[in-house]
Amino acid sequence: MRRFLTMMLALVTAGGVVVTTAGAASAATYTRYVALGDSFASVGTLTKIRTDPAGCFRSTDNYPSGVAARLGVAAFVDVSCGGATTVHMTQTQSVPLGQNAPQFDALTADTDLVTVSISGNDIGFGEIASTCAGLSLTNPFGAPCEAHYTAGGADQLDTRIAQAATLVDAVLDGIHARAPQARVVVVGYLRILPPTTGCWPVVPFASGDVAYFDGVQHRLNGMLGERAAARGATFVNPGETTGHDVCQLPGNKWVEGLIPTSLSAPLHPNAAGQAHVAALVAAALV
Repeated sequence: MRRFLTMMLALVTAGGVVVTTAGAASAATYTRYVALGDSFASVGTLTKIRTDPAGCFRSTDNYPSGVAARLGVAAFVDVSCGGATTVHMTQTQSVPLGQNAPQFDALTADTDLVTVSISGNDIGFGEIASTCAGLSLTNPFGAPCEAHYTAGGADQLDTRIAQAATLVDAVLDGIHARAPQARVVVVGYLRILPPTTGCWPVVPFASGDVAYFDGVQHRLNGMLGERAAARGATFVNPGETTGHDVCQLPGNKWVEGLIPTSLSAPLHPNAAGQAHVAALVAAALV
């Protein structure tokens, strides 16, 4: 997410085939798997962070690692990085304590499996969450964030999603050009907020903005599914399941709130959420 690293340090802010079952008992065999993406791909348990570079917060229990373990791939390369946008597929990303090379550098002609989670930062997930949190203090029972982003009649976030579609197309075209034999899986975003009722002030979204933000995320995942289908990729959507959002009790949530209840990042998947996504991806590859 945009400003992900700052949020981490502060600990305050942050189609194809839709798979709904887990398991990959008869998954195809893959020899070289490359994982691309942003923090929803890279982050898991904060005590399991890799140091290549540490600033990506790339953990050994994120969903790409889970997919690699389930499939038993011969070679696994994870270059996902917190804060990444579509730009960082082809450009170096500067992070604290180092740099993450352009993610496409990991793609080779013999790569036969690629997963990618990208575009959340392109539409500004971090900025949206921060804006909505601040505005919730002005009207906790209204919809001040929706009013902010729809002022003037047009929804700014719908426009951002439409613009991101072109960027996602370019990413998928770039993957196919560099790894023409690869099975490509576009992975959407876990549901962050519940569909309607929120949990203000624990998670500071005004009650009327909960459904609005959930709708934005739903439309983002829908766009990813459409672009995946248009480019011949598989789409896995972990964002439709309810009951595991930031407002749930510890042990039941798959995405942490602003104050994490497990060793995970604010507003990001925890180990259980990443394991769920890994199961969905593996099931899609049967």
